[in-house]
Amino acid sequence: MAGEFDEIRGKLETIAEELTDLAILRLRESIDAGGHELPVDEKRLNRARRAVEKAIHLLDEPNDDF
Repeated sequence: MAGEFDEIRGKLETIAEELTDLAILRLRESIDAGGHELPVDEKRLNRARRAVEKAIHLLDEPNDDF
């Protein structure tokens, strides 16, 4: 059963990259607009990315339930 989560893990890795790119874009937009504070949704985007990365890690772990 090795590798049964590979496709899902790949999709999650893509989502994590997209969330990172979006957070960076929001930061750039804020800087370009002269902002001195983090964009409101930047924290939420990073929390979501960390949650996705945790899911990736969980799918990498061996199944210890049995």
